[in-house]
Amino acid sequence: MEYRRGDVIFAQGDPCDSVLYIQTGDVKLSVVSRKGKQAIVAMRRAGDFLGEGGLAGQPVRTGSATAVTAATILRIDQYQLIRLLHEQHAMSDRMISHLLSLFIRVEQDLVEQLFSSSERRLARKLLLLARYGEPGHPMRTIPAISQETLAEMVGTTRSRVNLFLNKFERLGYIDREDGLRVHNSLLGVVLLDEGA
Repeated sequence: MEYRRGDVIFAQGDPCDSVLYIQTGDVKLSVVSRKGKQAIVAMRRAGDFLGEGGLAGQPVRTGSATAVTAATILRIDQYQLIRLLHEQHAMSDRMISHLLSLFIRVEQDLVEQLFSSSERRLARKLLLLARYGEPGHPMRTIPAISQETLAEMVGTTRSRVNLFLNKFERLGYIDREDGLRVHNSLLGVVLLDEGA
């Protein structure tokens, strides 16, 4: 299925009847509390899965998925996927690898939220969005993402994000001429704060 930027791929509360595979594009996952407060909990990109909870018996989506850029999504019926995972070991291995990577990322995000400054959390988020350190994925320009969205992802205010982005640009860690390009030197912010 093809989605345009801003299209909802699935909504919080929808039935968990399929797993989705992002072929192209970027997707944000968000959750809305009972009081109406929204939080962005993850960004996913080409090569990632969405909606894996149904494989573990989750009846409804606990969050919403929205296209951040134009995206092509492959929708796989969860029962067909379960059958495929039993029949094809390579697919099963890939899903296990994906789920373990996801678990590690969530654990790292929790540790970051508990122990790191908002400046370091923003630097780490930008590096992750730019695919820093992923084999076969060179650094890239981050798709258009608002400062409000970055603030939600980092757990700070838009004005703090603006302050840090201006600082990162002034120090040559990023440039914003044609989108937001992250340079490897931004890793220094993450490593410097680890020593504190």
